[in-house]
Amino acid sequence: MVVRAAPDGYTVLWVTSPNAINATLYQHLHFNFIRDMQPVVAVFRVPNVLEVNPSLPVKTVPELIAYAKANPGKLNFASSGVGSTAHLSGELFKAMTGVDMRHVPYRGSAPALVDLLSGQVQVMFDLLPASIGHIRADKLRALAVTSAARSDALPQIPTIAEFVPDYEASTFNGVGVPAGTPPAIVEALNKQINAALSDSTIKSRLADLGATGLGGSPAEFGKLVADETTKWARIIKSADIKID
Repeated sequence: MVVRAAPDGYTVLWVTSPNAINATLYQHLHFNFIRDMQPVVAVFRVPNVLEVNPSLPVKTVPELIAYAKANPGKLNFASSGVGSTAHLSGELFKAMTGVDMRHVPYRGSAPALVDLLSGQVQVMFDLLPASIGHIRADKLRALAVTSAARSDALPQIPTIAEFVPDYEASTFNGVGVPAGTPPAIVEALNKQINAALSDSTIKSRLADLGATGLGGSPAEFGKLVADETTKWARIIKSADIKID
C-alpha cells in the first residue's frame, strides 16, 4: 500500500527487520523493497534475548551449546513464526555454533512464551520487551542478548557475541516513504524524527524497553536495510526456509 501511495510525505511506513527478511523469504513479492521504498531514518534497535525454561540445566551460553551438542535434536526452540526475527536469530545461532535444535514455530510470541514458561519447549530467542517481565520475575532464565553490546535494561546479562564472536541479531525499526518522495520532504521528516529521538522522555522509554535509539541520515538507514537484507538472505538460503 505504501509503495503505491502518492510520494507526498503523508503516507509513511514503519520499517522493521521483517522488511529486510521478506525480500528473500517470499518468492513472489510484487515490489522490490530497496528499490521502491525511500529510507528516511533509523529509529531504534531492540535485541532478542536467548532465554530458557529454568528447568533446563544450563546457565550460560557455553553450557547451552555443550548441552545441545550432547543431546542433538532433543532441544526445541520456539519462535513467533517461520521467518520471524526470533526464528532467524536461532538459525544464525545454529549455523555459527553447529548445534542441532528443532524449531517450533507459533502464531506469535505470546503462545510461544506460554509453552516456554510451562516447559513444553526449552529455548527461545524472543524480543527483549516481550520477555523482560518474565526474566525479572525469575520465571525465565536469560542467558544472553543477541545485540552487539549489552542491554542497559539487563546489564548483567552478557551478549551471545561474548561467546560466539561476531554474532548479532537485533531487530531494527525505522521510517520509510514511497520512492520518488521529494528530498525536501524526506529531509524534513528526518530532521523531526532525529529531534524526537533526542527527547529525554523518549530516550527513557526506549531504555526501559531495552532498545537503543539510532537516528542518523537517510543514507545511513538505507545502508542498514541493505546490509540486513544481505545478511538474512544468507541464513534463509542456507537453512532452506520458505513460506511461498
